Amino acid sequence: MTSSDPRSPLAALFGLLCFVLVVGGVSGLLHEWLGWIHFMGFVRFLAPDGYEIYSYVIMIVLGLALGAAGRAVTRRGRG
Repeated sequence: MTSSDPRSPLAALFGLLCFVLVVGGVSGLLHEWLGWIHFMGFVRFLAPDGYEIYSYVIMIVLGLALGAAGRAVTRRGRG
């Protein structure tokens, strides 16, 4: 980040978590449905056995919510 970047560190953290959760959740779903390799294999440790599909969907939804929260923090900081 440069000094002219209006994003706060909290918004940047939310953006990073959004990316990790959404990409990890989509990767996990693709692995479960199509047998593809995990792009972000570490997220499988977040999914309990027998509840993988639900866990990956929750990861995607939580990631999108964190992304929206990060955008709200950025907008609040500007105005």
